[in-house]
Amino acid sequence: MLSFKLNFLQAWQLHKTIIFDLDGTLAHTAPDLIATLNRVTASVGLEPVSMEAIGQLVGQGSKAMLKRAFALQKRDLHDNQLEELFPIFLADYTENIANESYLYPGVEKALDLLSEDGFEFCVCTNKPEGPARLLLNALGISQRFLSVTGGDTFEFKKPDPRHLHETLGLADRKNSQAIMIGDSINDIAAANAGGIKSVAVSFGYSDLPIPQLGATHIIDHFDELPPIAQTLAANR
Repeated sequence: MLSFKLNFLQAWQLHKTIIFDLDGTLAHTAPDLIATLNRVTASVGLEPVSMEAIGQLVGQGSKAMLKRAFALQKRDLHDNQLEELFPIFLADYTENIANESYLYPGVEKALDLLSEDGFEFCVCTNKPEGPARLLLNALGISQRFLSVTGGDTFEFKKPDPRHLHETLGLADRKNSQAIMIGDSINDIAAANAGGIKSVAVSFGYSDLPIPQLGATHIIDHFDELPPIAQTLAANR
């Protein structure tokens, strides 16, 4: 009986942690990403890419974004050229990181309500960690997160589930009740592989139909997140 009571208390005291993707999930960042991409690739003769191509460009980090921009225009991008363009991309993006980027409607209210219900937060993005932290600071929400990891924090990144688990580990929440919130197959695949419940947002940058991602739930607005997160946490 004592063992049962201890196990019950340990479960009841388990932390509740929400891991957020960043681009296309917490914030609409496409205008600044596309603007930087077009400025950098114009220097090597590429035509500008449009906002409509965002789902084909983001999700695997800045180097992948450059590679995909070249591939869309059927241009070869050799490794040495990529290594030349990558720091130029990062420098330009860092200088222009929040010119037009903004939090999606309802984000701050949802974070407030979830905090009141005992949830804590992390960010796990394939964006490089440095720009991710700069962006969160520019958007005024950096203080809300126990840990922030990017595509260059570890030797692996989403959809590798270790990216999620190590993000929780840095926050000392590895054994918490975790929920992943994201907009792409990388987010949801990482959560599914890691045994973590997931919520997909319908307003992000996925290049696949959202129902095909395999998320536990789908939301169309952040107002829907608090009750869904509470239900997922209660049903562990």
